[in-house]
Amino acid sequence: MNEIETLNRIWFLQINGGADTPAWLVQVAIGIADDLIYLIPLLLLGFWLWGNHARRSIALKASLVTLVSLAANQAICALWPHPRPFMIGLGQALMTHVADSSFPSDHMTVFAGVGLTLLFDGTAGWGVATLLIGLCVAWARVFLGVHFPLDMAGAVVVAGVVYAAVSPIWRKVATPCTNLTEMLYRTLLARPIAAGWLRR
Repeated sequence: MNEIETLNRIWFLQINGGADTPAWLVQVAIGIADDLIYLIPLLLLGFWLWGNHARRSIALKASLVTLVSLAANQAICALWPHPRPFMIGLGQALMTHVADSSFPSDHMTVFAGVGLTLLFDGTAGWGVATLLIGLCVAWARVFLGVHFPLDMAGAVVVAGVVYAAVSPIWRKVATPCTNLTEMLYRTLLARPIAAGWLRR
């Protein structure tokens, strides 16, 4: 076992909850680990339905960065499968999880992909908030014993690399892509837009 993996396990054991963890704390952590991710589609939907053209473009870019990052995760898992802590008998697993590869964390990838895009593309407040919530989710999933700390760091790196790769391409296609999507949106939701429920 190399030094990085040794540190990864040491950090995991420092964060992971023990067998005597109060049931209420476990339930709170499970709620954070499993449910806060649903805020992401709500946020992007809000950006689209009530945002201007620029915010809609950011929402599309954030979605693209996140989807490409998740695809990259699948390639990494296939090429370099890394067991979860409970698969090697390390620490306490305080929630059930399928025994698949842990690196990188898909949950943290979603928060990082959206958060970094919002942070660097003109909506810094929303980006910081998204990343801070992602940090809470990262803590919860390590605390509950289904991820290592470096799974979370790896997710941020993947999302950052994808963001850097996508950004120059997006600058060239942002306007036609956003215009096309807006046209479809205005066609499909013409009635609620006309009624003033949604922004045109």
